[in-house]
Formats: sequence, C-alpha cells, structure tokens
Amino acid sequence: MLKVGILGGGQLGRMLLQAAANYPVETFVMENDEECPAGHLCHTFVKGDIRNFDDVYRFGKGLDALTIEIESVNEEALERLEAEGVKVYPRTSALRTIKNKITQKQYYTEHSIPTAEYIVTQNLDGVRGRQDLLPAVHKIGQGGYDGKGVQMIRTKEDIEKGFDQPGVLEKMIVIDKEIAQIIAIGEKGETAIYPPVDMVFDQRLNLLDYQIAPAELPQNLMWKVEAISLRAVKELKSPGIFAVELLVTKGGEVYVNETAPRVHNSGHHTIEGNYSSQFDMLWRVILGYPLGNTEAILPAAIVNLIGAAGCEGEVHYEGLEEVLQMDNVFVHIYGKKETKPGRKMGHVTIISREKQDLIYKAHKIKNTMKVINKAAAAQLAADAVTRSEEEARDARALTSGGR
Repeated sequence: MLKVGILGGGQLGRMLLQAAANYPVETFVMENDEECPAGHLCHTFVKGDIRNFDDVYRFGKGLDALTIEIESVNEEALERLEAEGVKVYPRTSALRTIKNKITQKQYYTEHSIPTAEYIVTQNLDGVRGRQDLLPAVHKIGQGGYDGKGVQMIRTKEDIEKGFDQPGVLEKMIVIDKEIAQIIAIGEKGETAIYPPVDMVFDQRLNLLDYQIAPAELPQNLMWKVEAISLRAVKELKSPGIFAVELLVTKGGEVYVNETAPRVHNSGHHTIEGNYSSQFDMLWRVILGYPLGNTEAILPAAIVNLIGAAGCEGEVHYEGLEEVLQMDNVFVHIYGKKETKPGRKMGHVTIISREKQDLIYKAHKIKNTMKVINKAAAAQLAADAVTRSEEEARDARALTSGGR
C-alpha cells in the first residue's frame, strides 16, 4: 500500500481524502492546525508548517508520494525529496513556475500561450509609470489566493490601491465569459479533459460566486479553449491535475488568465456531476491507475458558501434545512468552526437536465442559505419571535375591532 502525503489540510485536502477511501492508499496530512477540515480523515496527521523546509522534508521523507492542496509550500524541500525518490504531484519544476504570478505569465509568453498584455512591476512606482495600460489588473507575485492579492486599477485614481511589491500589471480584457478547464495528466503524458465550465464571479469579493457546467460555447470555440488549455499544462511537463482559467471575448479570442497545479474550486461539481471526479482522478494519477471517465452524468451548478459580511466567530448555517429539502441538491460543509467575511465555508452542487433549473436553484440557494455567526443567528431567532408576537397582537386587534 502506497504512503501518500498531502501538504495542507483545508477543504481540498478534505475532499481528496474522501475520494481516497476508495483506494488502497495510506494517507498523511501536514497542517499547522490540528482542527483543520482534513485533519480527522487521514490515517496520520502531522502538525507542521508547509512553508518550512525542515517540516516538509521530515514529513515527506518516509512517504512514496506527495501532493499539494495549496501552492504556498516549501519547494526547496520538495525538490530534495524528489531527488531522493519521492514522487511529487505536480513536479516541483511545475510548481515553481506556477506559484509566482510573474514566472507564470513569463511561462505563457515563452510558450506562445495567449494571455493578456502585461508588464512586471517591482513596486507601486512601476504601476504609476505605466498608466497607458489602464484599465488594468494588478496581481501580487506571490501569496495571493481566493481573491486576495488582486486589485482592479481602472483609473489613475485607483493606482494607490495597487501592491508596493513585485507583481504583474495586466491590461484589462473586455470579456464575454470566464471559463475554467480541468485537465488530468498521467505519468506517461496521457490526458483526460473535463467539459469546461462557465464561471460567474462575485465582483465585490473577486471570488467564484457560482458556476454552470458544461459551459455554453460554440463547437469551434470549445476546441480552441481545449487546445489552448492543453498547451498551457502540457508544457509544464508534469503529471497531476490542473485547472486553467480562461477569458473569452465576444469576438472569440481566448486568453489564459491563470493556472492552478492542483484540484480546484471550479471542479467541485465533478463529485456528483461526472463519472470520475477531479479528486478521484488525482488519486488515479498518483497511484498509476488508468485515468477516469470525465464525461458529465448531468449538467451541474455550484454555489459557494461564503462567510457573510460583518459575521465573525462560531459558524451557523442559516437556511440549511430548507436547502437540504431541495431535489438533486448536494450540500458540502467544510468543517471550519469559525466563519469570517469572505471565507469559503462550503459549497452546494445542483444537478439537472435543464439549465434554467440549475440557474433558478442556484439563485434560490444564494438567497436562502447564509453563513453567519452564532450571535447573528440568535438575533435572527429573536427577530422572528418578535415578528410572530406582533402578528399575533395585530390579529387579536383586528378580531376585537370586528365585534
């Protein structure tokens, strides 16, 4: 039985471990929080810092393989482990290229992969000196995730919102759609491509709000998206699973926005919606099994469950029971005990043959289910009691007035 470690214990690690239960594999997780979402699902939990060389090296030393659930890991330790025979998914060379937005963009340029026009900036002065690129998007080189480390610079007045550290300034593209394409690559270079998905973003948080799969694209544009995505990941020369985010214009131009060298939020629907989920697929890659079937069982949609504004502390899921009563709806709670504004706390998958049904239910779930704290939940309950008492008093007044 292979011993496989996961660096990071968040929701991606949790869902990887849920899929691992189907395979002959002994699982290990390293995270600095013993109460992390994945901590109780693995065979062995190790407390440690995934960014620390010694912690990562010691963790991986006795394992057959390692994978990641977040890019901010110590790649020097991974490189040494690879040299000593531990297999790493993705390979350290691919991770080095992808984890920094600067080297990622340069990689696209070097391999003629279409991407938005950009410059590398070392500080805010670099942004101030290139107002000709506005409107633009400023992305921090390293450390950004879940919408953090990205700033819209539409006018010169917005420039001071940028980052005073290395990053890239990209010319903003007027888009028609944002598409995500997930691709698996086996040890021998074989590939499995999932149907692309339409992504709809919360512009306020710059987080994925909901998505529809498969994406509605003309066949010629579908082929273009697939070809560009394949090129973007094949040139990394690494087995693993990759999510390519693409921007599509009304004129049919396709640009690579970003690539993630791991399982990804845009592929969560594959758990219920596809024959082989992205998590199942990664285990097949790691264990050397044939790649799975990426076909959709049914069209699917995902709604992210995000911590509500102004709510921080012990979590409460308002509207959960109502959502659980809906047909063909699957709730995934990540097991995080504390909520805070903008934090990913779970997701809900919807499957249906009808796109309108997916969209209707996605909006209904967004309006029904709220991630709040216990104090806000208590206030809602108190308000409901007050309303009930007021309605009863009004009813009695109407009854007595009619006598």
